[in-house]
Amino acid sequence: MKRKFLEDLGLEKEVIDKILDENSADIGKAKGEVDSITSERDKLKTDIADRDKQLEDLKKVDVDALQAEIEKLQADNKAKDDAHAAEIKQLKIDAAVSTALTTAKARNEKAVKALLELDPEKIELLDDGTIKGLDDQIKKLTESDDTKFLFDTSTKKTQIKGAKPGETGKEDPDTKVDVSKMTYEELAAYMEANPDAEI
Repeated sequence: MKRKFLEDLGLEKEVIDKILDENSADIGKAKGEVDSITSERDKLKTDIADRDKQLEDLKKVDVDALQAEIEKLQADNKAKDDAHAAEIKQLKIDAAVSTALTTAKARNEKAVKALLELDPEKIELLDDGTIKGLDDQIKKLTESDDTKFLFDTSTKKTQIKGAKPGETGKEDPDTKVDVSKMTYEELAAYMEANPDAEI
């Protein structure tokens, strides 16, 4: 609205100013609403364009190739799990064989192990960590004339060095002891243990 139009209507200056101020405020408010609506419209256009692009990208996805990749990853994971399980089983087998051969006093574990039937596919590990049938195999080797030399079957008498069985460890009270090298506590303990000793 223009001032001249209002002046031509014969309105006073103050009235014209008020009308123009109110008109400017309404225009400013309307412009703000238009800007807001325009901004929302532009955002919706962008969102729709993004969604359309996503749909187009999805159409381009090779579902069969994706499925094949998933199956390959699953197969790789299973192969790793199987290899790990086989490795753990082999470690348990090695430990069980080593323990059994040590108990049987094998002179050379490697040589004896070569004579045992240790097919990992057929071995049955028991709950106590031993291998089913392994003791029987080792027993046959210790009894066979061809292989018993691989085991130390001789029984050795245990010898205790530093002391003789039957001795009490106490000194003969008739033997004189050099008390000059003893502390007071040691002397008191010695006299209590040997009241008849000569000092």
